[in-house]
Amino acid sequence: MGAVRTPLIAGNWKMNLDHLQAVAFVQKLHWTLKDAKHEDGSVEVAVFPPFTDLRTVQTLLDADKIPFALGAQDLSPKDSGAYTGDISGVFLAKLDARYVIIGHSERREYHHETDEVVASKVQAALRHGLVPVICVGETAEDLEKYGASAVPVGQLKTALADVPADADIVVAYEPVWAIGSGQAATPDQAQDVCAKLRAVVAESLSADAAERTRVLYGGSVKAANIASFMREPDVDGALVGGASLVVDEFAAIIRYQKHVGV
Repeated sequence: MGAVRTPLIAGNWKMNLDHLQAVAFVQKLHWTLKDAKHEDGSVEVAVFPPFTDLRTVQTLLDADKIPFALGAQDLSPKDSGAYTGDISGVFLAKLDARYVIIGHSERREYHHETDEVVASKVQAALRHGLVPVICVGETAEDLEKYGASAVPVGQLKTALADVPADADIVVAYEPVWAIGSGQAATPDQAQDVCAKLRAVVAESLSADAAERTRVLYGGSVKAANIASFMREPDVDGALVGGASLVVDEFAAIIRYQKHVGV
């Protein structure tokens, strides 16, 4: 595409690590990357801890001037009111969260979030200056029934229906059939879908938006395969699940450039 997009490596901790464990993890990750002289801004690192960890991690990042971005794992489509257990984008913005994951495959499956719910959460994020990390992807059944890319393309079109052309967004492609299986998509498969998702951004928002939007791959990402994905022109980073819970492994993923040769 020719655009210069700072790669984003995002660690989604899901329902793991309490606030004390999160502090220890962030400190160790910071030390590991600092010792390797890999906090030069060439790769953006973002961590997505559980809600109960957010304030503690935010305080640590600020106090120690750790150059990681903070993200939340979900938010409510509502800004306030009688919605027990929900988390408002207002609250996340007050914690200096930069990102929020929306439409993760687990939310879609276990909480039955529809494409329309995902779209409403994207709007909620944008209202409060949060960058939505819009997750799209297909199950093995979807893949067999509709073919590659059809489902994630449809999901993204709905999510972007009312998004302004100048909005700052991130798109994350999750092949659900690969998550947790140890079997990732091939780099060619990831590139094909990510390119089609970028085309959706161009069609729904603008060509400029497509050029600047980062499209991530997420599905059994590990240190051993990250470089092969990052060589692809339309893969701008990774949404990392289980591997982001192991400091040395996550640090190696962040340091993928030494394997890519850039």
